[in-house]
Amino acid sequence: MKLAKRMSRLGTETAFEVLAKARALEAKGKHIVHLEIGEPDFDTPAHVIDEGVKALTSGFTHYSPSAGILELRQSIARCAGQKRGLFFDPDQVVVTPGGKPIMFFILLALAEAGDEVIYPNPGFPIYESMINFVGATPVPIPLREERQFRFDVDELASKITPRTRVLILNSPQNPTGGVLTRSDVASIAELAVRHNLTVLSDEIYSEILYEGEHVSIATFPGMAERTIILDGFSKTYAMTGWRLGYGIMPIELAPQITRLVTNSVSCTATFIQKAGIAALEGPMDKVTQMVEEFRVRRQVIVDGLNAIPRLRCANPAGAFYVFPYVGDVGLDCRAFADYLLNEAGVATLSGTSFGKYGEGYLRLSYANSVANIQTALDRIDSAVRKLSK
Repeated sequence: MKLAKRMSRLGTETAFEVLAKARALEAKGKHIVHLEIGEPDFDTPAHVIDEGVKALTSGFTHYSPSAGILELRQSIARCAGQKRGLFFDPDQVVVTPGGKPIMFFILLALAEAGDEVIYPNPGFPIYESMINFVGATPVPIPLREERQFRFDVDELASKITPRTRVLILNSPQNPTGGVLTRSDVASIAELAVRHNLTVLSDEIYSEILYEGEHVSIATFPGMAERTIILDGFSKTYAMTGWRLGYGIMPIELAPQITRLVTNSVSCTATFIQKAGIAALEGPMDKVTQMVEEFRVRRQVIVDGLNAIPRLRCANPAGAFYVFPYVGDVGLDCRAFADYLLNEAGVATLSGTSFGKYGEGYLRLSYANSVANIQTALDRIDSAVRKLSK
């Protein structure tokens, strides 16, 4: 069977590949500590599950409007607006099965051959994959440890050309845990307005913060009409398997993105949308508890990694990942990740899984128990010491 040429431009998310390798090793009897997959290890809050079950048994098992049921879009518009100090119309909201479709649909709608899209690197790998797939040119902006993995705004300005169409932001950031400051975002907003750029602002980790504040670029002058906010339920409410995300966008763009939903997935499961309303409108105590537990785990893993010879680890300000430098262990980061999986029984991701500027780093998710994190640290320490002999 001959594949279309565009398939050669499609990347992947390495976390799922490493997870499959780890599961295969477990099937052979090897114990693996999973630090590779980016999902909270907490259960979805009970009131959200209850609402989903109630919706199922109440007949919410049929098609919904492609953009999402009005009740959920109203809730998203209200809650997202209150959080950011903005007003959103429900007609600006498009609901999708997970957050990835928003990335895909926005790039399909706005970028084509000859256009350039600037994106963070290291960054979520689907950004670069989708830019390539739609035929546009990916332009990486490096995120460096010496800047706490934040944009260098002057460097960003130097990347903008007359062909730049879209700028992608992600704060708090995957894989580094970096968070843009208010000053950073203000400067980026000025550039976007000056150069007439559309910004796709991935704010999926906005509720998982330990330091500073979450600042949405949509709140700055001239940005509401040129920003698409990507958000969802997977991280904040531990709902990864439910597949529920959304975009908030200029009202004239929403019907175009809705047409892409209609042409691809038709709609998002209605009973899941009902559960999403319960998540937004219900108590946040479980979310607060989860973030505080992540804060404890962050300290354990950062301190533990910094105690291992030849490693260093910055303290992430948000999300639930660390991005330690491992460039002094004597292996490139991909080989070191393979070594840790096969020899030490610790599943991690190489920094280059997130782009070329991730060389020398690993991503570790601390969405795991303190006991398992400590086991992983002990194994990594032993593995590094073996390499140095």
